[in-house]
Amino acid sequence: MTENLAQTVPWQSCAITEIVQQTPSIKSFFFRLSKPFAHIAGQHVDVRLTAPDGYSAMRSYSIASWAISSPTIELAIERLPDGEVSQFFHDVAAIGDEIELRGPLGGHFLWPEPAIDPVLLIGAGSGLVPLMAMIRQRRALAQVVPTALLLSARTAEDVLFSEELHSIEISDPMFVFALAITRDQPVRASDYARRIDGVMVQEVLARLYRKPTQVFICGSNSFVNVATDGALLAGLDPSIIKTERYGG
Repeated sequence: MTENLAQTVPWQSCAITEIVQQTPSIKSFFFRLSKPFAHIAGQHVDVRLTAPDGYSAMRSYSIASWAISSPTIELAIERLPDGEVSQFFHDVAAIGDEIELRGPLGGHFLWPEPAIDPVLLIGAGSGLVPLMAMIRQRRALAQVVPTALLLSARTAEDVLFSEELHSIEISDPMFVFALAITRDQPVRASDYARRIDGVMVQEVLARLYRKPTQVFICGSNSFVNVATDGALLAGLDPSIIKTERYGG
């Protein structure tokens, strides 16, 4: 969605109803919307903070909830060293606080509907959030489209939504889940102890049996560049690769 279109979406005041520490650096914040909306998995909202002196800061955060019209949405926010908005949420925000947000926004990085052909998801850190919304939507709608998630994390403790992902992997034979652990040894033999590369992407694709027709990559700027290079080295067509990058 262009900036001009985003400006036509009204701001609304939303109360924080729950805060969950997901990993050492990521918390989930649940917001009760004053004006509930339906969204598509992969979309985001803009969040605006305004200080008493009038200074304001705005950031975009992907919606972790699956696409359903609900009075509550989940945002999973990673604490970034230079992120003034993320630091506010981690250090200051509390249940009951009223926060301004607008959405849903975004028309490019979206779960395909109808979901028929294989899909590859690649993420790192809070870059998992829009991908998790896609996974949750796929599961909630009982879609059997082959889907692979290749997720990079420093350690097993840093894997966002770890328990939920492992549960889906066990119960769904059409869902492939692989971890790239970069600063520790992986727990499972099917995971990797290195950063994502072309060979790794090829091996994950082999577990899908058929090449994907859509690839979604989300994370920091540097991660997205590396993961995209890996997908291209694995022989994937650049025209099917969609990327999204996050900031502070």
